Amino acid sequence: MELQLHKPFKTGFQLEYMKRALILTGKLVQDHEFIYPFYRLKEENFTVDVATEDGQETIGALGTKIPVNMKVEDVKPEEYDILVLPGGAKAMEYMRQNNKIIDIIREWDSKGKIIASICHASQLLISAKVVKGRKLSGYYSIKDDINNAGALYVDAPFVTDKNIITSPHYKHLGPWMKESLRVYNEKNDKSS
Repeated sequence: MELQLHKPFKTGFQLEYMKRALILTGKLVQDHEFIYPFYRLKEENFTVDVATEDGQETIGALGTKIPVNMKVEDVKPEEYDILVLPGGAKAMEYMRQNNKIIDIIREWDSKGKIIASICHASQLLISAKVVKGRKLSGYYSIKDDINNAGALYVDAPFVTDKNIITSPHYKHLGPWMKESLRVYNEKNDKSS
């Protein structure tokens, strides 16, 4: 399966604010956890950028070609509204060693911007040191890591703690993304 990034076209004027999402990912990402949020965000009219360490197309754990359009080093958090962190145990082993990825997550959280993290991606939140005193979920095998980092592990389809929405497994992709978008919409409701 090959996914395509679609470049937005310019009409010469902008009718409404352009919503922007960033997915940080890497080689051997869990395919479902990338594909579902990628298309769900597009369905909600977000422009979706995908960043990896080298900025090159990569491959998911199940063989999906993952489209990438930027390097992690070129990410400017102030240009985005929501950050998605798909899981994949092998992907996280490498990603959490990249200081720029950790810095992006830390900056994102310090600004109270929405972070949607699923499965093993909670390890990135731990490495960024943004979990202490918070409730979050993640794959059951990292429960001790979450608790030892000073967070409270919760086994639920999704857990919302301020700006961070976590989920333990791709079987909960629907409720997790629904909650992530609800929190985004609540935070960005222009009528209040």
